[in-house]
Amino acid sequence: MSKPFRKPIATIVTSLSLAAIAMGQNNVARAQNASDSAALDPLPAPVAAPVISPLPMRDLAGQTYADLVDLALISPVVAKATVRHQTRLDPVDSPGLSPGFVRLYIEADTNALLVGPPLGESLRFLADVRLDTNGKPPRLNKTQVMLFGNAVPGKPGELQLSAADTMFAWSPALETQVRAILTELISPDAPPRITGLREALHVPGNLVGEGESQFFFATDSTTGSARPVSISVVRRPGEPTRWGVSFSEIVDQSAQPPRRDTLAWYRLACSLPAMVPARAAISPTEADQRMAAEDYALILRDLGPCRRNRITK
Repeated sequence: MSKPFRKPIATIVTSLSLAAIAMGQNNVARAQNASDSAALDPLPAPVAAPVISPLPMRDLAGQTYADLVDLALISPVVAKATVRHQTRLDPVDSPGLSPGFVRLYIEADTNALLVGPPLGESLRFLADVRLDTNGKPPRLNKTQVMLFGNAVPGKPGELQLSAADTMFAWSPALETQVRAILTELISPDAPPRITGLREALHVPGNLVGEGESQFFFATDSTTGSARPVSISVVRRPGEPTRWGVSFSEIVDQSAQPPRRDTLAWYRLACSLPAMVPARAAISPTEADQRMAAEDYALILRDLGPCRRNRITK
């Protein structure tokens, strides 16, 4: 593999720094922490990228499923590379650097492009990594890494990381999970982003303890088609309460809950409001409204929290 022409580091540092400002306007906002299942996940409209506290380069053990989906949503480029050369930048060239970290200018060989435009055989980018116990940067030469970022317009081979800590130590498990996430995201049948709960309705049955609650959600329409999402909760005497989600026009009583750590689970667990909004409670009686609220709480309990380890300032 041929080595690229090495520009003066100062020139590339300047261009990458400027690109960080310009490209922030093209990135998708990261989903807010929704551990209480109350926040919405990221809008696909162009907004400023978040400022994320830099963490040491790490592997899959440090990332939850929601963390990885968040990163996939804000990163037009996901690539695997091998570090070939690193240069430590002076503090004056590292604005915003956190204590205990060092900013590195890294040159790497491209091993695989998981998503994004062609990058070429080599990459150049800036990354913040934690200093070791002796106050020195780790030696990353020949280390395989996975990168989440964006190509710098007009600068072939230059990459702007999505955040200071979006260079991860590569592992087969990390690549497998990221590939699965990217495959789901680009699927024509990908579950849409939920923007709110429109209607919550409970209809009692003919028997005591029998009834069905239905929940209808608003979804993102910026792509031109707001796909429907609904959840049905069915109660029958002597049987466990069961529920399922449908991503089509049909409200299907036989639908099942989504498997954990899938895009469908992420869309629900990381987007649903913590309770039924008053405007959405359309059951005719207070008793039916209470049943709908109980069934909604059951859904949230079964989904579990949307846990994230990444920290936003």
